[in-house]
Amino acid sequence: MEIKWHGHACFEILSEDGTVVVTDPYDASIGYSVPELRADVVTVSHEHYDHNNVAAVKGNPEVVKGAGEHIVDGMRFFGVSTYHDTVNGAERGENIVFLFDIDGMRLCHLGDLGHVLEGYQLAAIRERAIDVLFIPVGGIYTIDARGASEVFAQLEPRITIPMHYKTPPLRLNIAGVDAFLEGKKRVRHESKLLLRDREELPEEPEIVVMEWR
Repeated sequence: MEIKWHGHACFEILSEDGTVVVTDPYDASIGYSVPELRADVVTVSHEHYDHNNVAAVKGNPEVVKGAGEHIVDGMRFFGVSTYHDTVNGAERGENIVFLFDIDGMRLCHLGDLGHVLEGYQLAAIRERAIDVLFIPVGGIYTIDARGASEVFAQLEPRITIPMHYKTPPLRLNIAGVDAFLEGKKRVRHESKLLLRDREELPEEPEIVVMEWR
């Protein structure tokens, strides 16, 4: 499996058999140039302009939205209902956390999660151990560094990839990644992430800070 980060909450995930999953594509108004993407599946955590630019993704992909089970070409995506804020969606609405399996590994994309997980949400997300977690850390519109650290502790993933934080191109006024990384052990930086086999994943949790593209 190969994982690339295109900034914000948008990742391009290439499986061993060539299937491509893209998460939360954005439009150019946020500051990043819209990447040239082609996919088989696009997941959309919620209907905000910085997460739902499906039209920019080529290849006539299947679009996965909403809670519950979605089967696409034999791949299972499971959406868990959460909120975009700390007041049950009253400020920013709902958010869907997506769980999906690629090459025998469980991935979890938290979208614009705005709160620490509650009992039923945590139980659904932890139905199986999470191998790769994509977690927002920039605050303001999502959980901040402190909230992300709590969710990180709740989920205990093998690999955690921070997202939705300030980088030079981004026009949104959110925090950078440093506050989340403070005090964390086993942090490394990668331009892209290659994962060959679940058995080769680190025994101790790692945080991988990716270069935006």
